[in-house]
Amino acid sequence: MSSLKQVKELRAQTGCGVVDCKEALEEAGDNIDTAVTILRKRGIIKATKKAERTTKEGVVAHYIHSNGKIGVLVTLQCETDFVARNEKFQALGRDIAMHIAAMDPAVVAPDDVSNQDLAAEQELIDEQLTKEKKPEEIMKKIREGKLKSFREDQALLTQPFVKDPKKKVGDLINQAVQELGENISVGEFTRLTI
Repeated sequence: MSSLKQVKELRAQTGCGVVDCKEALEEAGDNIDTAVTILRKRGIIKATKKAERTTKEGVVAHYIHSNGKIGVLVTLQCETDFVARNEKFQALGRDIAMHIAAMDPAVVAPDDVSNQDLAAEQELIDEQLTKEKKPEEIMKKIREGKLKSFREDQALLTQPFVKDPKKKVGDLINQAVQELGENISVGEFTRLTI
């Protein structure tokens, strides 16, 4: 059975959760290097360690819909010029631009949704809940859940990816972080329509 010290060490190296680290160590016979490999194969290693690193390189990716009436520009950032020129990185930028054209997110991350938009949504939710006449405790939980869902629906990173709805756009970026070995982030985007 793996020790707490080994689990902590594996967590520090990979950024994975305690349960994932413990299972990987048990499968690896308490060998940390083998456990890291197991976590990589499972695709569990998180991009959290790399997320703190600065992204000052990248590309401006674009997508123009076939009808010529929707266009998107998005800045996809990475750490080095080397990765910015990588074909996989550039393909990721095009995929994200196409997703923005199709799904029209309002912001990059759920926390970016404005207080004004949240207040307007909460007003609508409160109107609906008042009609249902439920106890205040239940209404509070429903309100929180609906507001969380609203934020996620508005944010690029938490929307289901248009080409593969089983994955979120953020998962796509995390997968690229693991493959390319650098922090990757979406800077900003613009969607134009006629």
